[in-house]
Amino acid sequence: MTLLTAHKILITTAVVFFFGFALWEARNYLASSDLWALLRGLIYFLVAVGFAFYLRSLGRWLK
Repeated sequence: MTLLTAHKILITTAVVFFFGFALWEARNYLASSDLWALLRGLIYFLVAVGFAFYLRSLGRWLK
């Protein structure tokens, strides 16, 4: 396994986990109307999108 492949696997895992955390916090917000849960959910979602963008653009950076 190359270092690039391992890096892609780790970044993909991060995207999945941060998206899962975002959904979890959205569920917490709907259950309790806690604005901090909504804020954390939005931050986790933005981090997941950022990592996904990084993963998609990783191939272009290496050329």
